[in-house]
Amino acid sequence: MSRIILCMKWGTLYNAGYVNVLYNAVKAHLEGPFRFVCLTDDATGLLPMIEALPIPDLPLRPCDWTSGAWPKLGVFLSDLHGLEGRALFIDLDSVIVGDLAPLFTREGRLILLDGGENWRPKAKGTALPLPATGVFAFTLGTLGHIVDRFRQDPAGHADRLKLEQAFVGEMVPDADYWPADWVQSFKRHLRRPVGIDRFLPPRAPSSGCKIVAFHGEPRPIALTRRENWARFPRYGAGPVDWVADYWQRHGGQIAE
Repeated sequence: MSRIILCMKWGTLYNAGYVNVLYNAVKAHLEGPFRFVCLTDDATGLLPMIEALPIPDLPLRPCDWTSGAWPKLGVFLSDLHGLEGRALFIDLDSVIVGDLAPLFTREGRLILLDGGENWRPKAKGTALPLPATGVFAFTLGTLGHIVDRFRQDPAGHADRLKLEQAFVGEMVPDADYWPADWVQSFKRHLRRPVGIDRFLPPRAPSSGCKIVAFHGEPRPIALTRRENWARFPRYGAGPVDWVADYWQRHGGQIAE
C-alpha cells in the first residue's frame, strides 16, 4: 500500500519553510518510497518534491478557519484528489525525531493522539481518551462519513464541539491511539515545571519518541532564536539546542 504524508497549510501562521523542513525531516526518518502532499491555499516557496494540492472545499465560516482547525476534516473525503493508500497526517508544528515506518504499519481504522491526562493535567482521572489530531493515520477514502455528517450541519457541529478533533472522535468511537511514548508533547513532557524552567532547559525527547508535538505556544521556530519563548509564570529564553539543530539540519532558516 502506498505511503502518503499529509500536511495542511492555510493563512499566514505557518510559512513555506515549515512545510519544507517537515518534508526534509520525513525524508530523513522514513526509508523507502512515499509521497508528501501539502493541502494548501498558497504553494509559493514549497520544494518541488512536495505535491501541493488545494484544500478541499467544505462549508466553513471564516471563524472555522481561525479556530478549531475545521479545514482538516477535508482529508477524510471519500475521494481526496484521487489519492490512494495509507495516510499519515502530521501538523506543521511537529518535530520528527524517530523512525516513522511503524506509524504506517500499525493497524487501526483510525489512529489518533490521546490528549487525555497524559497530556493535560486538568484531565486527570479522565476515564476515556481525548481524541487529538496533531498526528493521525488512516486509509484514504475509508472515512468519508465524517465529512458527510459534517456537511449536514457544519455550523451546528462547529459551535457544539469547538474543535474538529472532538468531532472526529465522535464520528469514529472505535479509533485507536498511538503508544504514549511515540508522540510526546513539548509543553507537557519536555518543558520543565514552573520555576525550574528558569534555570534548566527543556528535556530532549526520549529514545522511543518519534514525533514531538508543539501544540499551541511556543512553536518550534521560537526555540531556535535568542529571545523569550514563554509567558509569565513560565520562563523560556534563548535557543534550545536540539530544536535549533533539527531546524537548521532540515533546511530551516533562523532569523537573529
